[in-house]
Amino acid sequence: MGDRGWMYHRLDDNGCYTDEFKIGVESFLDYAFSQSNPEFCCRNRIKCHCSKCMNQEWHRRITVQCHLTKKGFMNGYIVWLAHREQPFRKRQRHQWGESFSAAPFVMEEQCNDPIRDMVMDANLHGMEYNMNEQASDEPIFEEAMGDVKEFFDLLQAADTPLYDGCDDGDTILKWVSHFLNAKTLYNMSVANWDYMLKCTRRWMKPEDQDRIPKDFYSAKKMMKRFSLGYKKYDVCVNNCFLYYGEYENKNYIACPICGEPRYKQGHVQQNKHIPRKSLWYLPITPKLKRLYMCRKTAEHMIWHLNCGGVSEKIMHPTGAEAWKHFDRTYPDFASNPRNVRLGLCTDGFTPFGHTSAPYSCWPVFLTVYNLPPAMCMKPESIFLSLIIQGPQSLGKNIDVMLRPLIDELKELWYNGVKTYDSFRHEHFIMRAALMWTITDFPIYGMLSGWSTHGRLSCPYCQENSKAFHLPNG
Repeated sequence: MGDRGWMYHRLDDNGCYTDEFKIGVESFLDYAFSQSNPEFCCRNRIKCHCSKCMNQEWHRRITVQCHLTKKGFMNGYIVWLAHREQPFRKRQRHQWGESFSAAPFVMEEQCNDPIRDMVMDANLHGMEYNMNEQASDEPIFEEAMGDVKEFFDLLQAADTPLYDGCDDGDTILKWVSHFLNAKTLYNMSVANWDYMLKCTRRWMKPEDQDRIPKDFYSAKKMMKRFSLGYKKYDVCVNNCFLYYGEYENKNYIACPICGEPRYKQGHVQQNKHIPRKSLWYLPITPKLKRLYMCRKTAEHMIWHLNCGGVSEKIMHPTGAEAWKHFDRTYPDFASNPRNVRLGLCTDGFTPFGHTSAPYSCWPVFLTVYNLPPAMCMKPESIFLSLIIQGPQSLGKNIDVMLRPLIDELKELWYNGVKTYDSFRHEHFIMRAALMWTITDFPIYGMLSGWSTHGRLSCPYCQENSKAFHLPNG
């Protein structure tokens, strides 16, 4: 990868296009349209990464050239990830990075069967461990396998054709995953989905009908192995107490703060009490581990070590002073670039529209800033961590709801978790740090505890604020 400075020096002092920019655009187009894999170049179209399309639209060569000439390149697209280019290797700035510059990078061939690769990444990530680890006493193979029967059932479904004589790659698992995806995309009901499945089975040969699930429940059970799970906690109806830890026991039937009952009075389903309010927590650790379990994302997780701060402009948090100050303050954490840096975002919204009764639901998201700019803001890189039920706004009690997330982040910071890196074929201790919160100003006050009202509302100016009161106000 040569110098990419020409990408952001489009015009000269006279407002004319520079020669190096025009030559660079042509060389990029030649490279992008030379790819044979349809994931990167399909039907003479590639993803346009101008400042408007931002790798979201597919266009022909003349259209891409016109967009890049008029609008320029999108910010931070130093490495052409969406056009099959991989991060380059060079001598690292950190001592730990010496092992990463030992050999030049060789691009891995695209997997011919992504469904089977998905099964391997989700279940058998530890089988490809370093041979040097065999001498240890830890049962690495057993730990990596998990539930062996479930794994081999999924592997069989990924290899078994949908019916005899179908095209290569049309397997049971691929069909089920696409069928379930259609239900989500088009908001199909379970009854509608089951009817379509019933019609499909009717048109298949009798000996092939048993290969696919019988109903929605059976299909979900097959795909459950890929799920990451969640935890559900009861919450006081006034948002002042979370039944968490030792208070999760069913014996606590009233809030110790305000005395409100924990369960709905007279509502019992299957001998279980119905809580008045609940919190859904999706643990972040399994999601972070899966980023390293997938070979395609494991290498990108150290992108910031190779490419961070290349441009003069701040196009990614790795080029900001806060990132550098954090590295100087915690050198032990910064010494391993595989450690994860997170940002938290939350806000309340009305899920039922403004015309219905007021209702405020609060999701909490975490995003991974190890990834390059073209990936870290993708929906698949933003993880839903908490769903806080309404109807009232949380106010200053939001910290009560964040307790499970804070405990998990503290565990990841102090102790870390053993993780398998499928790109380097080794285990390591992954740690994580929450570096930023992205909110509006009122929610900033809710998360930090700082009063965002009155004379001292500015957290930077504080008592040096130039605020004043109107004499007759």
